[in-house]
Amino acid sequence: MKKSLFVLSVLGAFTGAVHAQSSVTLFGLIDEGLNYTNNAGGHSLYAMSSGDAQGSRWGLKGTEDLGDGLSTVFQLENGFNVNNGKLGQEGQEFGRQAFVGLSSATLGTLTFGRQYDSVVDYLAPLTVNGNWGGQMFSHPYDNDNTDNTFRVNNAIKYASASYAGFSFGGAYAFSNSTNFAVNRAESVGVQYSNGPLSVAAAYLNVDSPNNGAAGAVANLGSSGTDGSWTAVRQRVFGAGINYTIAATTLGFVYTNTNLSEPSGTQYASLSASPTLGAASSLKFNNFEVSAKYQFTPTLYAGGMYTYTQGTYDGTSGGSAKPKYHQFGLMVDYNLSKRTDVYVQSTYIKVASASGVEGTGLEFAANADATAPSSNGKQFMARIGIRQQF
Repeated sequence: MKKSLFVLSVLGAFTGAVHAQSSVTLFGLIDEGLNYTNNAGGHSLYAMSSGDAQGSRWGLKGTEDLGDGLSTVFQLENGFNVNNGKLGQEGQEFGRQAFVGLSSATLGTLTFGRQYDSVVDYLAPLTVNGNWGGQMFSHPYDNDNTDNTFRVNNAIKYASASYAGFSFGGAYAFSNSTNFAVNRAESVGVQYSNGPLSVAAAYLNVDSPNNGAAGAVANLGSSGTDGSWTAVRQRVFGAGINYTIAATTLGFVYTNTNLSEPSGTQYASLSASPTLGAASSLKFNNFEVSAKYQFTPTLYAGGMYTYTQGTYDGTSGGSAKPKYHQFGLMVDYNLSKRTDVYVQSTYIKVASASGVEGTGLEFAANADATAPSSNGKQFMARIGIRQQF
């Protein structure tokens, strides 16, 4: 009898150890809502839209304990459209993320595959669109990728552990072509988070994005929903701060985007200026201020304002500086720990567009809108429901 109990106890301990050593988790999120746009190419539009506050997705993630504090990690994450069941990210099976790697609690994590860049990892969580607001609150054209418009393929990424609230990391994405410098990307980021204070900075460089479907940043379809700007080079850097006082969180983020010889973006084509010629460079300086108030554990309201100054340098000499003013509001109520309902709205106005008439930059273009406006103003509103599992 004693032998039998001993064998059972050993088997039970072994079984528990096996379960503790490896795990696979199914996760996901469904975001659905009704949008109103007052001016989408000159017409009012009512439309069902999926994944605006957060992209609808499902995925698998797992770990396996290798011993001595080292683990294997992986994640396969799929984006989809609730309205028609189609795959997101231009039909890729795991278009949001797909990676495998090694993780150490003290040394950090090294992963390989399709992943987020350092702007998305470190800086975007301090913005409204990368945190509680979603795509409708993106900076014009999501020019700085803080809304995660594109991922990077063929990427090797390192993310440190947290050392007293301080963390850092970086990624390098290969071009996967014989021309090593075409469509490659590199990024670095750093973040400090301690109590009510969060501070972050990040840098991203992409050489010839969208040049070749096998490269780091690939526009895989005609609609360009997985692409960036088409340019010889795209560089983004920025920094931000969030500070919480009681129930109020205040935020400020600055980003700078510099595009060399741009020709277009996924949200709008870019034509040559009749007076300045084709764009030799296009720059955006984004200044975002935000406030969020947590009325109760289940109810919050937030607002933001972004001022964006563009600089269009033409090949014929001279430059123009269009300005964009964006205002946004959102109220969110949690029905349960996994389900919430929300209402949000934004308004964009383009000012000082002299010199960029005919380029497409004179039109208001919310990154969440179906189409740019037919003038310099655009209003959007959305009511939605979000369920996590």
